[in-house]
Amino acid sequence: MSASTRVEIKPGAYKSDLKPVWCPGCGDFGVLNALYRAMANLQIEPWNTVILSGIGCSSRLPGYVHTYGFNGVHGRALTLATGVKMARPELTVIAVGGDGDGLAIGGNHLIHACRRNLDVTYILMDNEIYGLTKGQVAPTTPTGDKTKSTYWGNPEPAVDPCELAISTGATWVGRGFSGDMKGLTELITGAIDHSGFSFLNCMSPCVTWRGDDEFKRLKAMQKPLPEDHDPSRRANAIAYTREKDVLTTGVLYKVEAPTMVDRVEAIKQQAMGGKPAPSTKEILSTFYPKF
Repeated sequence: MSASTRVEIKPGAYKSDLKPVWCPGCGDFGVLNALYRAMANLQIEPWNTVILSGIGCSSRLPGYVHTYGFNGVHGRALTLATGVKMARPELTVIAVGGDGDGLAIGGNHLIHACRRNLDVTYILMDNEIYGLTKGQVAPTTPTGDKTKSTYWGNPEPAVDPCELAISTGATWVGRGFSGDMKGLTELITGAIDHSGFSFLNCMSPCVTWRGDDEFKRLKAMQKPLPEDHDPSRRANAIAYTREKDVLTTGVLYKVEAPTMVDRVEAIKQQAMGGKPAPSTKEILSTFYPKF
């Protein structure tokens, strides 16, 4: 299709026929609508896009977007994303999920997606609780909070998702709030547009298990990054993690680096550069010297 005949894709065109079943007031509605707008900003082609998830309330999201999608098993969104991106690097690949899915059973996969600089976007909807399984303590639940599984208060220190992503190699790390549609849309747009592993921790309140006042509380805490913030310096970014009384939103960290696809492609070109490939015996002998 030529540029002169290309039809602009509106946010509504990304909506599927499946209606969200989240609780009324759930922060995930805001994330979903911001995603529609961000995709329209970038004119993302639905037929060249894949959205993948694990298990949880927020992991239902792929069904609500008119793209290819897959709702996998608990904690495995990034393993699916890795397979899709490495097999079809030309596709736009987005992984989504919650803090339990992404930081508990899926935490190890997050670490390795970051260090590999896998060229995908990961949107983690952080409600600081296990919502789908009825309110148990989660990796991001603040210390001391009473939940279904911590009657006397959570004894564990909370994980800061942004600190983890920055420390393990993600090249784009941002924090957003589902109650800030304009800011969140800009963040998702920037995350998808980034070449490399982009991680967006979005505070997405669970009104069922965290209370009706969560939106007001987070809104009162929210503040933007200062204009002179340098996102290319890791120390600057880390300074805005582990916040307790403030919710700083924006792009905390951003650098450019070769992606996993770039590195694998370079190896492929080297392997096809005219040198004879090693025989099966030569390969096996590196593992079994007496082979």
